[in-house]
Amino acid sequence: MAQLVLGIGVSHTPMLNADLEDWSLFIEADRVRAHRDKDGNPVTYDDLLGRADPAIAELIRPEALEARHTVAMGNLARIRETLRAAVLDALIVVGDDQNELYDEANTPCILVYRGETIRNVPLDRSGGGFEWAKRLAARYYEEAEPREYPVDAALANHLVDCLIEREFDIACASSIEPGKGEGHAFGFVHNRLMEGAPVPIVPIFMNTYFPPNQASPRRCYRLGQEIAQAVAAYPDDARVGILASGGLSHFTVDEELDGAVLRALREKDSATLQTLPTNKLNGGSSEIRNWLCAAGALEDLPLTWMDYQPGYRTLAGTGTGLGFAIWS
Repeated sequence: MAQLVLGIGVSHTPMLNADLEDWSLFIEADRVRAHRDKDGNPVTYDDLLGRADPAIAELIRPEALEARHTVAMGNLARIRETLRAAVLDALIVVGDDQNELYDEANTPCILVYRGETIRNVPLDRSGGGFEWAKRLAARYYEEAEPREYPVDAALANHLVDCLIEREFDIACASSIEPGKGEGHAFGFVHNRLMEGAPVPIVPIFMNTYFPPNQASPRRCYRLGQEIAQAVAAYPDDARVGILASGGLSHFTVDEELDGAVLRALREKDSATLQTLPTNKLNGGSSEIRNWLCAAGALEDLPLTWMDYQPGYRTLAGTGTGLGFAIWS
């Protein structure tokens, strides 16, 4: 019988694709992008700057950024080594799609990909935008040629069957359009964590970002619970992991929200996780939903390590709450 032996939660921000000197460049994008405040209301960069805590200035001094970058890179190395040492037969990856494969024409709430492989393609850098941002985004993807990464299609089909039986109306796909490839949430796993030694994955796409069909926190958690039950019922003798890709709060760092999520994960406080206020789970912070799904699946596995770095990068408090966790 299959066993769920490993859980991972990891942010996938471009900040984790960046060298230290790149972190100071993010202000160029933050000044012009759309933002939300900590309650999920649309705001501008200048709005955030006017409300920001002056103490943030100390957190973005060069020495503070260097210390935070060093810890973050060390955390990624720890997760890479944990993945390698686990000798998994399959890794379920829960991530969001941001109009990379699915758009307004078809936005499934929850989709299980069940093809034999999933393609990763080099980033098209011909369009507009900041050159440094395109350079960092390119690290999610192949450098020169498309690559097909292995998928555990048998396990994926088993999950679909079990989830349908448990009254989850699951969308599924067995291929992607020609010329397209997996999005950044999954490319981060392949190109920043597995680094050329891929474990077969089962991609589970969650619509975290786009109203109106975002799953509630309770639904995300219950999905994880049912995934764990399905893995336990899988007849093959397989070592399986689950990884939540994305989060935590961004593009406004919300240490209070991140702290509540991480504390609830540590304490196995399922009630708090299932009742997080949805007004706070919008924009980039919506990716916390992926962690909620993993948490539901990992109820019976100890949380053995966790780290959090409040990834401030501007005086306005913009950045990413950098979360890292391992269950084993």
